[in-house]
Amino acid sequence: MFKIALGTAAVLFSATSALAMDLAMGNANDPKWGPAPPHLPGAQLAVILGNPRGESGPYVVRLKLPANYKIPPHSHPKAEFVTVITGNFHVGMGEKVDEKGAHELTSGGFLEGRPNMPHYGWTTSETVVQIHGEAPLEINFVNPADDPRKR
Repeated sequence: MFKIALGTAAVLFSATSALAMDLAMGNANDPKWGPAPPHLPGAQLAVILGNPRGESGPYVVRLKLPANYKIPPHSHPKAEFVTVITGNFHVGMGEKVDEKGAHELTSGGFLEGRPNMPHYGWTTSETVVQIHGEAPLEINFVNPADDPRKR
């Protein structure tokens, strides 16, 4: 009986160690920042996990936005989940910007963006948000003229 228990423990430990080696992990100062995609000019992006532009699978990215940065009304075909790491991120729902109807999210604040739900945002200080969801991450601006990729 002891040999069976010992053998089971060895298998479980081995499997747990193998799983731990496949996990993504890091500290807040580890992300490798680069330019954000063209629909977010002037922002910086760090991919934490996965490929947000890939065909499918989970992704986690961090987005660094300068103070007074504005993101016009837009939606995504898939849900996105946003957590404020640092700074002040103002978020509103709808096809038109309504600053009085928006909410200010600070460090630790969270937003669930449901599929195809129009929303917008802006910062009042340099802000870092973490976004996660299921790839591919797509953005559709409510007003096509707001899309920086078309300018």
